[in-house]
Amino acid sequence: MREEELEVLLYGHPDLRVKCDPVETFDDELRALARRMETTMLAERGIGLAAPQVGVTRRMFLAEDQREGLPRTLALVNPEITFLSQERDKFNEGCLSFPDVFADVNRPVRAQVRYQDLEGNEHQLEDDGLLARVVQHEHDHLDGRLFVDHLPMIKRKLLARKLKDLQRRAREQQQTGR
Repeated sequence: MREEELEVLLYGHPDLRVKCDPVETFDDELRALARRMETTMLAERGIGLAAPQVGVTRRMFLAEDQREGLPRTLALVNPEITFLSQERDKFNEGCLSFPDVFADVNRPVRAQVRYQDLEGNEHQLEDDGLLARVVQHEHDHLDGRLFVDHLPMIKRKLLARKLKDLQRRAREQQQTGR
């Protein structure tokens, strides 16, 4: 891990189950956190990363936006999902806090979110592609929900061995300083 990268917390770490507090201060510290989160997300080959995944229990996440061709990273601060479509579909999701764990998750196809940028300016985003799914996945993290919570019990049981191993690794992670 390079110095500017942050450690991604693993499934089982208690910070992943915390309902995050709103961001109230839009300053250089917040922008530095966003830069370090982006460095971490890209190094881990992710397309989204929520602040609680790096031990910061604030309402902020990053999402890769590929809608206009070249990818760019969006920082969504204090996001609020304002609309979810009734139409749903399944997609094979993963999560940086769950290395090598993937499962089909059923989510609304279209999502609309209101958020602030790193300067505190308000924006609205609507999408019916991969970005809509990433927004929903990362927004869940801010409320202490994880993608495995969306799975039927039978699917969770099939993943039980991998999840127990991650919980063991998360305990070790906590003991070494996180």
